[in-house]
Amino acid sequence: MKRKPSTEATAAWIRLMRVQSRVLDAVEQDLKKGGFPPLAWYDALLELSRAPTGEMRPVELEKQMLIPQYSTSRLIDRLVDEGLAVRRECKMDKRGQFVEITETGRDLQKKMWGAYSAAIEKHVGSKLSDADALKLCGLLDRLGCSCGEVKAASAAKEGAPAR
Repeated sequence: MKRKPSTEATAAWIRLMRVQSRVLDAVEQDLKKGGFPPLAWYDALLELSRAPTGEMRPVELEKQMLIPQYSTSRLIDRLVDEGLAVRRECKMDKRGQFVEITETGRDLQKKMWGAYSAAIEKHVGSKLSDADALKLCGLLDRLGCSCGEVKAASAAKEGAPAR
């Protein structure tokens, strides 16, 4: 018989889900108030901009963003429609595609970071000391969320959150 979660573990799970939902909703609202598109757009543009050639296969983007394939396809359609990305045929595999960020996409991602970073500070940074934030990172790492300290430091210097 498998062990059931303790009351404490269940309470932690509930809090984790609630805080994720509330903070993401608050960040989305701050972006919207700033006249920016949804956070998923920022995440997609960030991943594309981080790619060495500025392009990725849709499946790679999907894995990086951790959203369902159907959502990735719709998101790519919207980015292309807005001129933030372009689709290119893979020369080696004619059935395959690449999604490439445009200069307009790079510019939007950089502009969005100003509002996004302010929202992170407002909804997380202002509520936790740096020591508390490090403790939280350690606890989340134990749950399998580790992004590595190097990536976090590097992203902070680039003006983007690590994932």
